Amino acid sequence: MYIFDIMLYPNLIWKIKQGMCSVNIYVGNLSYRMTEAELRSTFEAYGSVSRAKIVKDRETNRSKGFGFVEMENVSEGSKAIEALNDTEVGGRKLRVNEARPKD
Repeated sequence: MYIFDIMLYPNLIWKIKQGMCSVNIYVGNLSYRMTEAELRSTFEAYGSVSRAKIVKDRETNRSKGFGFVEMENVSEGSKAIEALNDTEVGGRKLRVNEARPKD
């Protein structure tokens, strides 16, 4: 984050402190049979989900075994990460962490 971002968005720091900014979460080692609705409901137990997306192969339209969940609140997202990382869902142990930007 750059200092000029804070100047342009004075409420940003307050929103971050209050946990009001959304968080994008990487979810790996998904069952290839899991649907986006199932992924969403898994995370909704911890808070409001804005979006749940399973990444699929362009040619076959089959799951690649990972996806992303966007949660509306940072603190709820943190709780979901902590609770779901290394837990078994659909017969597979999930890898759950905050998504990182592509390099």
